[in-house]
Amino acid sequence: MISVCIATYNGAKYIEKQLASILSQLSPCDEIVISDDGSKDETISIVESLCDARFKIYKNTGKHGVVPNFENALSKAKGDIIFFSDQDDIWAGNKIKVMLKELQNADLVVHDALIMDKDDNISNVNYYSLRKPHSGYWKNLMRNCFVGSCLAFKKRMLPYVFPFPKHILWHDMWIGLVVSRKGKVKFIDDKLLYYRRHGDNASATGEKSTFSRWMQLKYRLQMLFYSILR
Repeated sequence: MISVCIATYNGAKYIEKQLASILSQLSPCDEIVISDDGSKDETISIVESLCDARFKIYKNTGKHGVVPNFENALSKAKGDIIFFSDQDDIWAGNKIKVMLKELQNADLVVHDALIMDKDDNISNVNYYSLRKPHSGYWKNLMRNCFVGSCLAFKKRMLPYVFPFPKHILWHDMWIGLVVSRKGKVKFIDDKLLYYRRHGDNASATGEKSTFSRWMQLKYRLQMLFYSILR
């Protein structure tokens, strides 16, 4: 069984296209777990209008924000293989097929992505060209290459991942680091996602951090401390 976890918040503009690209690849027994962080637009109405039994919709009643919202979705997932999805991207038609094959000999797999703009125009720029990927715990602690929308992992890793530490900024970095210690991580070159880059989303495409060097060091020390305790 596959679980696709989506954290939504005011995603009405693009959510239907994203869901269509995912649903076409799922079997009837798979699920899309949606945790909504209090959307003020038509996000949930759009999802409900699609009338698909594979949708499992939950309200995030705990702490608000991207990380707690994804944690809430992840806590509801029942699948043996778990994918993360942003609300505004589009999956390549062979994403699940390729990832399932790669997960036969890995616990977490990360794929490449092409950059797409707000009007669905796909560029020749890919994520790996902006942020050259590297495997290994220490390398990713210093320069994170884990992007949630580009990864999938086995549910058996969840006992090591849960609960998320308080105050972490990136759920994907946390999961990637933990699995790097407890299992096998694999990066593949396949471009299996059209990553939408626009003014309303948080970029994962290699832009410079707004944190000072001291804050970056402090955060990495916190991640080191949290992860070695798992």
